[in-house]
Amino acid sequence: MSRLIALTALLLLALAPAEAQDLITKKQVFELGSFTTQSGRTLKNVKVGWESYGTLNADKSNAILICHFFTGTSHAAGKYAEAEKVPGYWDAIIGPGKAIDTSKYFVLSSDTLVNLNAPDSNVTTTGPASIDPDTSKPYALNFPVVSIRDFIEVQKKLVDSLGIRKLVMVGGASMGGLQTYEWAGAYPDMVGRIMPVIASAEADAGLIAWADMWSAPIKLDPKWNGGDYYGKEPPLAGLSLSLKLVTLHTQPHAWYTTAFGTKWAKEGDSPAKAFANRYAVDATLDGAGAGRAKGSDANSFVYLVRANQLFAENAAERLKAIRAPALIVYSPTDALFPAESVKRTAEAIKANGAPVELVALDGKRGHLDGVLSMKQAEKEIAAFLAK
Repeated sequence: MSRLIALTALLLLALAPAEAQDLITKKQVFELGSFTTQSGRTLKNVKVGWESYGTLNADKSNAILICHFFTGTSHAAGKYAEAEKVPGYWDAIIGPGKAIDTSKYFVLSSDTLVNLNAPDSNVTTTGPASIDPDTSKPYALNFPVVSIRDFIEVQKKLVDSLGIRKLVMVGGASMGGLQTYEWAGAYPDMVGRIMPVIASAEADAGLIAWADMWSAPIKLDPKWNGGDYYGKEPPLAGLSLSLKLVTLHTQPHAWYTTAFGTKWAKEGDSPAKAFANRYAVDATLDGAGAGRAKGSDANSFVYLVRANQLFAENAAERLKAIRAPALIVYSPTDALFPAESVKRTAEAIKANGAPVELVALDGKRGHLDGVLSMKQAEKEIAAFLAK
């Protein structure tokens, strides 16, 4: 399969194991009076949600930045309250005594612009669903096109506001990995190490084409209405199908075969008898997409797709600028960023003179192993940070 955009699966948070932990965090809001995007548009009153774990030391030299995946938020670890059943998606490796030890490091993570989870009360980040202060109406498609570089520029302003001059490490999974590469290429003197996970720095026409396929169902839904649906019935059918496609691409074929095979969705309802009778795999994916769509924003999905497509531009130049030591974690069964693509990225960074370590996750979930199986890499991560 062609190299694809950095989209992770829909149910990462729901699938992540709820391990015992005592890390409690809170969502904060960072505000900018104005922000000029790479496309040249200036936004007013920009907000991004963020959270942190651990304590920033006196000389502010112990900070680590975590960048989130396509469908994610800043909630990388811990819980907002003890009663919550599921902690942040990388809770297995972030916390006191864990691989990214919050008794040593101050770990921060922020929502990207145009965050997919706009309807979530914990997401305050500016995007197409936000109110344009000039019109007092939602931006919709009047929001400027944004890129991965825009995401990290907002993050940099947050980091700068905390007085942090150099980051111990930047890391992230999938789209978070793309942000990690962007950070290392754009600000080599500010990034001590990088840990891109289930992501390569390569990008091509295949990435652009697949991204277009993912967003196509939204654009074909009449209720999308060219992005003008706020205050009306949202295009849930199209968004559900788009999210179904994302889920399909993040899981390896072997997992589907094992989990579902050719089972029918309902016993006795053979698909050979009527089109209304479904296979279990289709019904399950439809249910997952529909459930995820209720908490997502269709326009934000479209904007995120374009941001990932834009990563294809200037990819070679970005890669040549990376000088930071790298721990690259990948899944051998990843269909989105295949092992050969990740290894080419590793060789390119080595050619720049930077030391590179590769860690392969031994899992059965393909792209999802970059979240579900990260505990496997805890020793390598801890050793990498200790160097």
